[in-house]
Amino acid sequence: MTALLKSFSHSILLLTVFFLAFFSAKATDQADSPGEKFKASEVILHHVMDDHVWHFWDGHYGTLYLPVIIYSSAQGLDIFSSRHFYDDNHNLVPYKGYRLDHNKIYLTSTGERVFDLSITKNVAMLFINAALLVLIFSAVARSYQKSAGKAPRGLASFFEPVILFVRDEVVKPNIGPQYKRFLPYMLTLFFFILFGNLLGLLPGAANLTGNIAVTLVLAVLTFLITNFSANREYWSHIFWTPGVPLPLRLIILPVEIVGMFTKPISLMIRLFVAITAGHIVLLSLISLAFIFHSYWVGAGSTIMILFISLIEILVAAIQAYVFTLFSSLYIGMAIVKHEHH
Repeated sequence: MTALLKSFSHSILLLTVFFLAFFSAKATDQADSPGEKFKASEVILHHVMDDHVWHFWDGHYGTLYLPVIIYSSAQGLDIFSSRHFYDDNHNLVPYKGYRLDHNKIYLTSTGERVFDLSITKNVAMLFINAALLVLIFSAVARSYQKSAGKAPRGLASFFEPVILFVRDEVVKPNIGPQYKRFLPYMLTLFFFILFGNLLGLLPGAANLTGNIAVTLVLAVLTFLITNFSANREYWSHIFWTPGVPLPLRLIILPVEIVGMFTKPISLMIRLFVAITAGHIVLLSLISLAFIFHSYWVGAGSTIMILFISLIEILVAAIQAYVFTLFSSLYIGMAIVKHEHH
């Protein structure tokens, strides 16, 4: 156990040093002239928000230019590399009648915003996250097939306790006897958020689960599954609350309807805020070294970053647990059958 903790702490320290080196390169790129003041907010927002390019380190060779897929009524469908929006000095330039401004693409002639289906940094991270889930759990499934009736080995032995925890401590108690119908979705939801949270802590990674569009889709999926699976008692409780006088029902009805929508909104905001806030705190601490131009401040912030990174790993797991827990709870409330005496 001691060896495992020591190895884990060394890995975190290595990631922190790598993160500082990566951030230093971006800070240098943002303030490349000696007299230019370092703008922490711009650099932090650059890392937190989505983009049409993916920076790993300073220079063109450390930049991945992603595909741009756009449609406009004036020019139709266009597909090209985001490399065309930048000159040799990495300054923004128009291309084929389009311009990129604050990560949004417009027609240069009319200023009209185009319909953007580009593979942005977060979309690319989404594909990586999904591919990782498929690869890992395909290997886990093959391991179970090969070792039928035996103790699992390798990846299966690592993930089995987590899967059983989600099933027995999260999904089953909150959904009840019908939990098997929803278990595949709940496991996918848990591991998708967990992997996205952990990958987002890597230096240069995209802020996938800190993107409100991603958390919105996850919350909407839970909302749809909850309401399409709901039984008659659930809907009667919302539209015709039993045991309540008629005048009060007129007051309770809009409250119940609003409550249906506040549940997915709370899921969406909770995950978005928790992950994004963690990234902003880490990046703000890293910025201190460049703001004060001090190695001592940098050393102090590195120590703080080391411990906060450990907390962020814990937060990554907690947020995946909380999202799955509340999703299970909402579904369980919608399908539970009450006994009438």
